[in-house]
Amino acid sequence: MKTRTLDYQDGAVSLLGLLVHDDKPVGKRPGIVLFPDARGIGEHATDCARRLAMLGFVTLVADLYGDGTVAQDVAQAWELMGNLRSDVMRWRVRAQAALGALSGEAMVDPAKLAAVGYCFGGATALELARSGAPLLATVSFHGGLSSPKPDDAQKIRGKILVCHGAMDPLVPLAQVAAFEEQMSKTNVDWQVCVYGGAMHAFTNPAANVEGMAYHAAADRRSWNAMLALFEEVF
Repeated sequence: MKTRTLDYQDGAVSLLGLLVHDDKPVGKRPGIVLFPDARGIGEHATDCARRLAMLGFVTLVADLYGDGTVAQDVAQAWELMGNLRSDVMRWRVRAQAALGALSGEAMVDPAKLAAVGYCFGGATALELARSGAPLLATVSFHGGLSSPKPDDAQKIRGKILVCHGAMDPLVPLAQVAAFEEQMSKTNVDWQVCVYGGAMHAFTNPAANVEGMAYHAAADRRSWNAMLALFEEVF
């Protein structure tokens, strides 16, 4: 397994992503941009990237805030997240910068790209898809589903998978219903998987904030749902 920092830019903002891939001498392979939760690049996102790399995907864990910034506590995470998402076009450009950096890697097939995100990263992956980015698949794990520009769902070019916890207090089922209604107005191939008993952050064993908790069954089932989608598109 090989892991290295990948320097890339969003205008004047310097970004420090984490590129993870196996060391097998094979040709070009699919690339996955992975957006972490609101804290920034951490153990959970890195572990998920390694699991994907073991399956043959080249995975870039994106830097959401610049200079590899990682929130020190929940309050800072909310502040950083709020600042980025306050301007949806800037938010999308930040995500596009990561996708561009990944697709420019020599080992990546630029015709085989996907986006995956967790919590705020899930919302970020969906905004990247709504920007019309050339993604074959987009997967959101317990991510926010509302958008400042929901009608841009018409621009989505690939398949969508949303994995959601039925007991998530941060993304209530009413928001899920609104998302489904919006997606039903498009020609996009989309699916929403709702896991009973699961709360926010159900894929993260370290989740320990009120409203967030690990749910082993939902974690396993959602991961398998993602792999099934990748088998379809790749």
